[in-house]
Amino acid sequence: MHFKWNYEPPTSEQQTAAKELGEKIGMSPILAKLLIQRGIKTESAAKRFFRPMLNELIDPFLMNDMDVAVDRLNDAMGRKERIMVYGDYDVDGCTAVALVYKFLQQFYSNIEYYIPDRYEEGYGISKKGLHYAAEKGIKLIIVLDCGIKAIEEIAYAKSLGIDFIICDHHVPDDELPNAVAILNPKRVDSTYPFKDLCGCGVGFKLMQAFAKNNGIPFSRLIPLLDFCAVSIAADIVPIMGENRILAYHGLKQLNQSPSVGLKAIIDICGLTGREITMSDIVFKIGPRINASGRMQNGTEAVDLLVEKDLQKALSEANHINEYNEQRKDVDKQMTEEANQIVEKLESQKQNASIVLYDENWKKGVIGIVASRLTELYYKPTVVLTKFNGIATGSARSVAGYDIYDAIKSCRDLLENFGGHTYAVGLSLKIENIPEFRSRFQKYVMEHIQPEQTEATLDIDAMIDFKEVTKKLHNDLKKFAPHGPDNPKPLFCTRNVYDYGTSKVVGRQQEHIKLELVDSKSSNVLNGIAFGQSGSARYIKSKRSFDIVYTIEDNIYKRTEVQLQIEDIQPSESE
Repeated sequence: MHFKWNYEPPTSEQQTAAKELGEKIGMSPILAKLLIQRGIKTESAAKRFFRPMLNELIDPFLMNDMDVAVDRLNDAMGRKERIMVYGDYDVDGCTAVALVYKFLQQFYSNIEYYIPDRYEEGYGISKKGLHYAAEKGIKLIIVLDCGIKAIEEIAYAKSLGIDFIICDHHVPDDELPNAVAILNPKRVDSTYPFKDLCGCGVGFKLMQAFAKNNGIPFSRLIPLLDFCAVSIAADIVPIMGENRILAYHGLKQLNQSPSVGLKAIIDICGLTGREITMSDIVFKIGPRINASGRMQNGTEAVDLLVEKDLQKALSEANHINEYNEQRKDVDKQMTEEANQIVEKLESQKQNASIVLYDENWKKGVIGIVASRLTELYYKPTVVLTKFNGIATGSARSVAGYDIYDAIKSCRDLLENFGGHTYAVGLSLKIENIPEFRSRFQKYVMEHIQPEQTEATLDIDAMIDFKEVTKKLHNDLKKFAPHGPDNPKPLFCTRNVYDYGTSKVVGRQQEHIKLELVDSKSSNVLNGIAFGQSGSARYIKSKRSFDIVYTIEDNIYKRTEVQLQIEDIQPSESE
């Protein structure tokens, strides 16, 4: 992918502010500037950012309907009613169900969980799930990471004598379902100060409120925070505010004392003995949890997450790992097919978006294919397949562009849709696809901004290699965990040279392992440039080039730093 580099030098006022803050907190002005960019401008705010405290979590009863939800849950337990914990089949849904089920099961045994089958029931609350609940005598369903648009289904459940507590974070419509309680910080009338919780985060807030109401020590919730970290990373929600507190302590739990199911996944991923980061969750742990729902049934993922016996968990994790291998094969084949279609469509080159349909594609993998095409072509993308006689699909967006609004503009053509800014699920009649494609592409063309049509690297600071010190690296680590709204800081160094030992590596010779010097110091720094072997010939030509990179631990030599190089361009002087 070709990147545009974006760098805005700090103004004299910004430099002064960064210098003053840096002196107060013992950090370089470079890093103090990063704090200011994140809205952290005082010494006390910086301390809170670097040491997130669980006692700074927001009072859960500030969320609309929380008191009603807790009262209904208490009543159900008091009357010994059977309770179902129901969730979506993705990582966020499965971790949310595991968290709520594991916590309540400590105090109440008349409880079970349910994950709908992606292929038989589809997304959200299903009639099949409701019929099963009625047969089992369920009186209360706690639904997680879905349900905010299930108006008809929840009305039907009410006719069966089943009450609902909705814990969701997707954008609601004007009309809300007739549930006992609707916990969603994105409600128009929301009084909750933080809007960006994931589904698992909303489930956690319900359990926090339940514990507070029943005199259960908060310490009983801490072992479940690893689920919050996994869902926050996998669902790509902003890692600031309350999410930062949950992710920070969740990662701590994941590294020090993970739940049995997650420990088994960590072992299968080859992460044992390493410090697990948000990136490890996104690229290794999350895809394995997701693979169960994509290839078979998400219930197996929850079975693993709530398992108490390590040997059983390892067996289940191996099984889920097999699903993930199958998913990779299907994903690769579908992406290649989709890519060929895009390449052949002459009209596609002029369009600001991509809409593809193939009735033979596997429903569980189209979201991944949409993500891959978005990365490859840097355009908002919708990928559709045929399921139960209608077109169903996933939409993914580029940085800064709200694809939810674009999909919503075509709602009269849709059977259903839901999601958030960067990811939407949708379904429509097959005969409506041409009209949907035309209107969606027209809407994107009219509303996308020029800066949203090109992949951009936002550089945080221009530095020389002499500034890449152990102290800078240690201070940078304090900015973790990283994600939306708190990305890994990107640095740029101009006029660097191959030290003479750089080489192409990887199974398919696709990466470059580098040893570099810059023009202003004698420091030699190691680097890795994934997927950029196309630049190897230029690098070996002894000419200077510029690099944009993050500063990482060298996993093979823990005492050394390594540059993870995001992009390489010839120096302008060349």
